[in-house]
Order: sequence, then structure tokens, then C-alpha cells
Amino acid sequence: MSKKVERVKCLIIGSGPAGYTAAIYASRANLFPVLYTGKEIGGQLITTTDVENYPGYPDGVLGPQMMEDFRKQAERFGTQVRYSLIEKVDFTGPVHRAWADDGSIIHADTVIIATGASAKWLGLESERRLTNRGVSACAVCDGFFFRGTDVAIVGAGDTAAEEALYLSKLSPKVHMIVRRDEMRASKIMQDRVKRTPNIEIHWNTETLEVLGKDEVEGVRVLNSITRVETVLPVKGFFVAIGHKPNTDIFKDWLDMDESGYIITKPDSTKTGIEGVFVAGDAQDKVFRQAVTAAGTGCMAALEAERYLAEHEVIEAVSTSTNY
Repeated sequence: MSKKVERVKCLIIGSGPAGYTAAIYASRANLFPVLYTGKEIGGQLITTTDVENYPGYPDGVLGPQMMEDFRKQAERFGTQVRYSLIEKVDFTGPVHRAWADDGSIIHADTVIIATGASAKWLGLESERRLTNRGVSACAVCDGFFFRGTDVAIVGAGDTAAEEALYLSKLSPKVHMIVRRDEMRASKIMQDRVKRTPNIEIHWNTETLEVLGKDEVEGVRVLNSITRVETVLPVKGFFVAIGHKPNTDIFKDWLDMDESGYIITKPDSTKTGIEGVFVAGDAQDKVFRQAVTAAGTGCMAALEAERYLAEHEVIEAVSTSTNY
């Protein structure tokens, strides 16, 4: 059976804030973008309840509703949104190829990668059950909802230290759960955490269970040295053990760091391959906010538009030149 082959000016891979914002800008520039949502339609925000830190929503908004608003705005200007997954790409030529799980083959003049990143979890049933009911993977996003209450955070790297310090400004007590007898965080971040009086570090400690039926009521932990179990009475439980960028299908084509985040050129969304751009959490391991993802989505679309304009000029010159 023959497969559908389609030529497009702009292919957008991913449907979070970065992907939809890129689609809005690309559509308004008459790039006629085709956006493949992937499996997580709407990205990480689809599993988020209240979003109160995105401009334009003075009363806050549910994450899924915000992504629905983004999608409608992109489609209003002509974006084709396809609820399928790009499984493979080939960036060998000036026209980039991509294969979708619906059988389509896309030939694209430009590609904007907005596949995001997924939070790493502990793998506990209680953690999964209470996600968005007191369990969160983003203290900066959700810490405000737990101001004035005791919270716990698990992790030992720079991100965990930064988020513990952020929570310490909102909560009377922050329990920091560290599996070993040392932290991976940089020395300066460790010193800041240790000097903060309302952060208590629980060394050699593992999380056994997040307690609560409809919302977090505590965390049961185990000291691996003494084998003593303890219940920490908290209302919020934050997991800060890292994120995994969803970039595996690009590893043979694009430069990445050791964690899999795609490397871009300075002050740009350009990758090492002409006509391929990346926006959002697939390249951002520092900020990881909806508003910063949307900002880089805008940048990627503008750079794709400029690339196409320059490419058309080159084509016009070469076809009219005698060699």
C-alpha cells in the first residue's frame, strides 16, 4: 500500500506552549504549518491543574484549558493540527523528512522541534494517585498553592536545592529528602540550603509512600542507616529528581548535551542543521516555564520565516544564473 507523502513549508513537532506558539506565529506569516501533537497532547500542562503565573489569565486557568485556548488560536490562523506522533526523522538534505505513526511521510522545508521534556518520578503508586492533589514536579509552578504550610521535596541536585530555597520563602518548614549522605548540588547551593533555618535535610532517607486519600497529608520515609520509619506531616510533596527531554528520535542528527537537551546556537533557536529549530523544554533545562517555552516558540517561528525567505532568494538567484 502506498504511503501519503506531503510537502510542507513548516513542520512543528510537539503541542505544548512552545509548539502552539510557534504555530500561531508561523500561521500568521503564511508558512501554513502542520503540527503533530505527539502522545502528550498539550505537553506537561495537560496534567497541571491551576496555572496562575501565565500572563493574560488574571484569575488563573486550568492547564488543559490553557492548552485548548492555545490550540484554538493556532487553528484560527490556519494551523493543521494532527493528533499523531512523529516516529522518525531524516535531516540529511535541504528538505527534511519525517515519518508519522499514521503512515504519513512529511517533506518539510523547515522543522520546529517542540517535543518538551517529561519529569522523572519516584514510581510510587501514591505519588501517581496524588499528582496535582499535592504532588508536583515543579515547585516554582505550584509552590504558591502551599504557602503557609509545611512541605517536602525529594532530590539532591542543583534543581532540588533551588526549589527548596524557593519553597523556604513560602512555607514555615521545608523537609528536604536526600537518599545519600551527600548532595550532588554545587557547593554554593548546598551552603545556601544548609544556612536556611527552615529547611531540614533528611540524609540517607528514602520516600516510601505519600499519604492521603484526596490530598497530600504526609510522607512516610525510611532512614536507610537506622531503618527507622518516620511520617513527615506535610501538605505538599515536590519531586525534583530531574527531567528527561523527549528528544530520542533526534539523537542521530542534532547536537545534545549529556542529558539529551538539544544544543542551540547562542541567542537563537537554530540547531546545527540548516532549517531545523528547537523551542521549549527540549532545549531549556534551566527555566522550564510555560511562558519561556512560548517565548522560544515565537523565536523559532520567526527564525523559520527568515530562513525560508533567504532560501527562496538563493533559489531564485541560482536558477537565473548561467554556469
